[in-house]
Amino acid sequence: MQSQAVSAETPLERGTYLMNSIVACGNCHTPQTPTGPAAGMELAGQFLVDEPGFFKAFAPNITQDKETGIGNWTDEQIIAAIREGKRPNGTIIGPPMPIELYRNMSDTDVTAIVAYLRQVKPVKNVVEKSTYEIPLPPSYGPPVTQVPDVPRDDIVAYGAYLAGPAGHCIECHSPLVNGKPDIEHQLGVGGMSFPGPWGVSISANITPHEDGIAHYNDADLEKVIRTGVRPDGSRLLPPMGVYYYANISDEDMSALIAYLRQLEPKPSPE
Repeated sequence: MQSQAVSAETPLERGTYLMNSIVACGNCHTPQTPTGPAAGMELAGQFLVDEPGFFKAFAPNITQDKETGIGNWTDEQIIAAIREGKRPNGTIIGPPMPIELYRNMSDTDVTAIVAYLRQVKPVKNVVEKSTYEIPLPPSYGPPVTQVPDVPRDDIVAYGAYLAGPAGHCIECHSPLVNGKPDIEHQLGVGGMSFPGPWGVSISANITPHEDGIAHYNDADLEKVIRTGVRPDGSRLLPPMGVYYYANISDEDMSALIAYLRQLEPKPSPE
């Protein structure tokens, strides 16, 4: 029954769900206000993050505007940008765009995201180019050819897919080492800093350690993800994308939590 429901979903339906929930491209590419995404500016780009000594990043305009956005890009070029970090002119996209995770985004989902992008309103908005003091790689690896779907009935594997190639939770919730998230050795321990109008927020430990989510039950954890409100009533700061994560389906939320529960418990960075 589940596979029939999935197969009946159109690319645009899947893309609309992903973009407005777990994938949440708008959390970076749409200007954000204290009450959520800026009206009329969906995916029009904004200043993103300044990591002194590493990079100053701006999320580009990815609307269908042909002058300042991606309206002239082919579907294949958009997919190459997402999964290979390569623009049509051959230049490489740098961090914090999580290309190494997006390389494992399934063909179904990356095609669905393109279908969604194609119907986004064109917005003319010139965004400053990102600058890097660290060297960017000549490529992120060989061309991505085929990536199958992760079976949704394997709840932990599907949760890992949602937290990695789809939602890149593990990128923001792992500390930076030499300008890159240390996913290999410090997966999920938090510690990445995000300066902004709110001050500086530090990503939380999302491993099942006492420093992390060990003291949250599943309902608590779901509430934090969906609303940004902790059990004690305090609120998470941006850039946690709660305006998008509120729309994660119950099935996907269960898979995401199941994955987090089985991470290796590790203390937060000192």
